[in-house]
Amino acid sequence: MVLGANGSGKTTLLRVASLYLHPSQGRVVVAGEVLGQTDVRRLRTRIGLASPAFGELLRPALTARDAVMTARYGALEPWWHTYDDDDRGRAEVLLARFGVGGLGDRTVGSLSSGERQRVLLARAFSGRPALVLLDEPTAGLDLAGREDLVGRLESLAQDDDGPPTVLVTHHVEEIPATTTHVLLLREGQVVAAGPVAEVLSEADLSATFGLAVRLERRGGRWSAWA
Repeated sequence: MVLGANGSGKTTLLRVASLYLHPSQGRVVVAGEVLGQTDVRRLRTRIGLASPAFGELLRPALTARDAVMTARYGALEPWWHTYDDDDRGRAEVLLARFGVGGLGDRTVGSLSSGERQRVLLARAFSGRPALVLLDEPTAGLDLAGREDLVGRLESLAQDDDGPPTVLVTHHVEEIPATTTHVLLLREGQVVAAGPVAEVLSEADLSATFGLAVRLERRGGRWSAWA
């Protein structure tokens, strides 16, 4: 989990981790490979990514099924590679797992913002990734949609063969109960990092957002207010 205010560097960090941005200094290791010493086109196929910016790259006439299926090769269009019934079946399973199982034939452009977000999440978990990066995955969802999605992410985290997942947000209410570690950012600097039970405190959260914050945990979920 990466938590911070707008402009704190969360999305930039995710762009580096997803291999779409090279840092000006330092060393980046993703899935055991060093950025700058590996073929990023191949490595990107091992990274699941869901972000509003990436969603804008999908052609509006692309079907939801194809949007998920093409993640196997890190592609944006189905005609660049060959797919089979197993690929299409896995795409349908993932769409169903994120609550949009009946929308496989719908075009991306005809989906609501919430439906499109769920398709992007299904795509992120397609292709059996070694790492999944989720940039504000509940954006565009109402309260019911947010809670449903957080529950689905918690269920995925309990899969023995599920990939490690990094979720980026600026709302503690969106943190799934299965979250193990958190990174707090402010103006591009690390405020604190470590196990969520140790790092997510009122003092560190106040330093992260620059105001006095009260924090409460109930039933594994968090809430915060000024």
